[in-house]
Amino acid sequence: MKTLWHGGIIYTMAAEGETVEAVLVADGKIEAMGSLKELKDEADLEIDLKGKVLYPGFVDSHMHMIGHGEKLLRVDLSKIDSSEDMKQQLIESTEGLASDEWFIGEGWNENNFPDRKIFHRVELDEISTSPMLLKRVCRHAILANSSALALAGITKDTPDPEGGLIVRDADGEPTGYLLDAAQDLVADVVPEVSVEYLTKALQTSVDDLLALGLTGAHTEDMGYYGHYSKPLQAFKNVLGGKTKFRAHLLRAHSAFEEMMKNASYVEPFVDPGPMKIFADGSIGGRTALLSKPYNDDPSTSGVAIHSDEELKRLVSVARKHGEAVAIHVIGDLGMEKALDAIEAHPVPKGKRDRLIHSMVLREDLVERMEKIDAILDLQPSFVTSDFPWVVERLGEERLEWSYAWKKLLDRGLICAGGSDAPIEEVDPKQGIYAAVTRRRPYETHEGFMPEEKLSRFEAVQLYTSGSAAAICKEHSRGILAVKYDADFSVFDRDLFQGNEEQILEAQVEMTVVDGEIMYEKGE
Repeated sequence: MKTLWHGGIIYTMAAEGETVEAVLVADGKIEAMGSLKELKDEADLEIDLKGKVLYPGFVDSHMHMIGHGEKLLRVDLSKIDSSEDMKQQLIESTEGLASDEWFIGEGWNENNFPDRKIFHRVELDEISTSPMLLKRVCRHAILANSSALALAGITKDTPDPEGGLIVRDADGEPTGYLLDAAQDLVADVVPEVSVEYLTKALQTSVDDLLALGLTGAHTEDMGYYGHYSKPLQAFKNVLGGKTKFRAHLLRAHSAFEEMMKNASYVEPFVDPGPMKIFADGSIGGRTALLSKPYNDDPSTSGVAIHSDEELKRLVSVARKHGEAVAIHVIGDLGMEKALDAIEAHPVPKGKRDRLIHSMVLREDLVERMEKIDAILDLQPSFVTSDFPWVVERLGEERLEWSYAWKKLLDRGLICAGGSDAPIEEVDPKQGIYAAVTRRRPYETHEGFMPEEKLSRFEAVQLYTSGSAAAICKEHSRGILAVKYDADFSVFDRDLFQGNEEQILEAQVEMTVVDGEIMYEKGE
């Protein structure tokens, strides 16, 4: 059956301001574009947009789809703005828990608290003696109470694991604050979740993503829920039937080789991606690896998750299988080490490496990035979440090449846009708004580092052609063109017109994947 879309503004995103009057779709692909008059007779079905605005499908280039579903199902601490309110929320949420029942909270951020308080395990013990694990918003740190530490076997004598840190008090006792690889000591003793639970979380996530106008996501879930086969089966359960959504799976380095040998997928809706590697941690937790110490804590320059030799070895393993790598890298020294590994083992032809976050850079690093086949996976909302407190961490002198999205685009680097949900809000409108204004919703100042603002067209490109280029599908997705996938995001207004707040206030009317309406407002 051939379906003709018309009656609204249809942006191709192939060039700024370019529109077409009608798009003809057959078998999930765009068959023709042109005027309503010339295409009308070819259609079996017409869909009148009634003045609404259609774009190529928006894709989140970096998130954790199951984690987003868990956040929707669990206690969400991300919007709490004081330590007193967080304590009260924990008291209410843990009431009535059995002594052996785990409580897991998501998203706390001490930078939102006036007192910048990080809870001590003793304070958590006063709230609940049931094992407690609280994930920091960056997911590079957790808080655990004494019950959780005991189950993990963490004592005064427990050494810091490689790539991690057990924060201790003046007496050498663990405070319950665990950074990067040290988190795993507790996470490994949390009872394993079932495929049924993962399926529920993923279905919850996909339903929400479709309602927000997203047609796909590049997602990292294969290293967090026990054996990779469990989250992979959840993806097959959710996306192997009537629900259409394009999930591109980053494969954790710990599971990569086994997945290369044994895993199967449900393409084109669940497809395999690069090897995911962590080079460093987060700025919020002071574990992003910097070339000079943190401005507000000169005792540390961050954490290298792997030795230089191990990082190069992991990249070489991906190359042995003809694959790209996706490296989480936030600090400039972390980027330096990642580039060393990539340059030692260049990406295979037809693939692109992915440098995730790329937040604190130097011009010499940018010059090296220009010479390799890689994309930068950016999260525009990090600007509005991290400023102004990030200036305390980095100092003014490091800001020139920090969060520098405009300069990176102007240098010709391919950039994609994502949310890192559940760390940030997944709504692509919020990311677009943050890229355009570099301020929080409805604030009126000129923005943080306003010289780095993107145009609206550049911002939308991050989620369309940028996300397509990230997985080497720029010749089949990301713009509207003949033979391209018929994935559309339809809004009630033009994101390129009106004041900037119109971006936030736009409503999703329809989300179309593979030519089929997967979400329709009011249905």
